[in-house]
Amino acid sequence: MTKNEGVHRTVTMRDVAREAGVSVSTVSHVVNNTGARIGQEARERVRRAIDKLGYRPNALAKNLVTGSSRFLGLVADAIASTPFAGQIIHGAQEEAWRHGYVLLVANTDGNEAAEASAISMMLEHKVRGILYSTWYHREVKLPAALAGSDTVLVNCYSPQGEVPAVVPDEVNGGHDATRMLLSEGHRRVAFLNTRALSPAREGRLRGYRRALEDFGLVFDPAKVVDVQPDQEGGYAAVGEILALGATAVFCHNDRVAMGLYDGLRDRGLRVPDDLSVVGFDNQEVIAAHLQPPLSTVALPHDELGRHGVRVLLGIEEAEQTGRLEVNCPPVPRRSIVAATRR
Repeated sequence: MTKNEGVHRTVTMRDVAREAGVSVSTVSHVVNNTGARIGQEARERVRRAIDKLGYRPNALAKNLVTGSSRFLGLVADAIASTPFAGQIIHGAQEEAWRHGYVLLVANTDGNEAAEASAISMMLEHKVRGILYSTWYHREVKLPAALAGSDTVLVNCYSPQGEVPAVVPDEVNGGHDATRMLLSEGHRRVAFLNTRALSPAREGRLRGYRRALEDFGLVFDPAKVVDVQPDQEGGYAAVGEILALGATAVFCHNDRVAMGLYDGLRDRGLRVPDDLSVVGFDNQEVIAAHLQPPLSTVALPHDELGRHGVRVLLGIEEAEQTGRLEVNCPPVPRRSIVAATRR
């Protein structure tokens, strides 16, 4: 008798899915009678596989079928390993606890197979719903495995608007960043924007233009300089910014601002005496430790997670557009000086 002979192994949904030639999520929908649109032929294959293999839902699954699940899922591409976006998990976890739920987290590193497996596992545990999140604000294609489950996108959105999305308010963030400079009397305000097409690029530019309009200023495209969105991009733009005669600069993110600091220092210039600077992100490992500390606008990752849970539980609703935009608060520090002091 071999080592494993006679040992009973519990039949799982994955076994049924393999036998029936369908996904685990399809098996979950059939077993739990969720009302999802599953073809009759596929349903029959699942039922035959269940009978053949002797599959029986475990006690937990039986309870969850009644709707008593206290689990929420969060599937992320990389936010658990990024320096500041992991706050999404923190916010979602705390909000889930507040309402009596436990958050199940899967970080897939963008691997589609791992993502599908994580979603199937969560459906097998009959989660109340799933948050699907990305580490930077962008458009996504909704994973097929999420079909039929309650889903909210966090820090991303689907252009088709099939499910609600909770995203940062890029426009008002850009507006408030620019306003911090204009309110100190600066009128020659440049904007170092990213070259990468993204909601952040478009939204922050719109906010910059809106702030100029609020102060009766005419938008000058020459004062918008597209750069690589990192320290090297900010450093390389110093010459162009000085040639524009700008007295203040709004940077697309804190890393660009850090490069700008370095480039000015190498030319014997100082922030804010020679140039006032505002960043975006409030990546504290950068912003709070630059000299002088950087005025910036915070990406509200913690709040994105909290709002995502509230929308998923029906406590809060997205706008008619299907998106709930979360405020990006200004964080003033010491990188701005009044224009009259220059």
